[in-house]
Formats: sequence, structure tokens, C-alpha cells
Amino acid sequence: MKKTLLLLAALGAISGAVQAQEQIKVLSTQELVNTCKMPASPESRSFCIGYTSAIYETYLATRHPQRAKPFICVNQPAPKRDDVIADFVKWAGENPQTADKPASGTALGYLAMRFPCGKK
Repeated sequence: MKKTLLLLAALGAISGAVQAQEQIKVLSTQELVNTCKMPASPESRSFCIGYTSAIYETYLATRHPQRAKPFICVNQPAPKRDDVIADFVKWAGENPQTADKPASGTALGYLAMRFPCGKK
């Protein structure tokens, strides 16, 4: 019994070490732009909307209002999602230095530029 537990623990440690060395591919800005270009297939459109919405929703959910001032402020009524995505695709095309950067960071930077918060 002890040998079996020891063997399982060793296998778990080896598995954990292999997984720790595994690199997770991060979606680049260019990959996101390619997916979001119109007209998009239903699959590409769904991925684009889901990915970009998740970036913004994560920003909203993780920013602590008393500890971190907002840097993205979307006035209501908000613009149409497709218009914002199309504008992001255009902006990214005009800023090729962002192509190989992680898409989530670039999208947040774009949103901060497009929807800046006023000084209070």
C-alpha cells in the first residue's frame, strides 16, 4: 500500500513538472484581428465577440474601485459592439507594432484610448 501511494505521488510530481514546463500560447493582436475581420464566419464572429467581451468583463470584474482608478469609461448608451470591434480592427491595422503583442493587453489599451475616463 505504501509503495503504491509513493508511486502515485512520484507520478504526480513528474506530471506536474512536465505541465509546468508546458507553454501556453497567448493569442496575438494579429490573430484576433484576423478572426474579427468582417465579414466573419459564424464561428469567427462568435469567438471574436466572446473573446473581446471577456477582456472587458474581466477588466470590470477585477478592478477594485477603491484601489485602482478606472481607465476605461464607456458612456451610456454604449456604442454597438460590432462598431467597437470594427474600429479596433482598423486601429490595429494602423498600429502594426501591436501585431505580435498579446491581444488582451492591446485590446485594453485600445479601449482606454477610445473610452478614456474624465478627470474627477
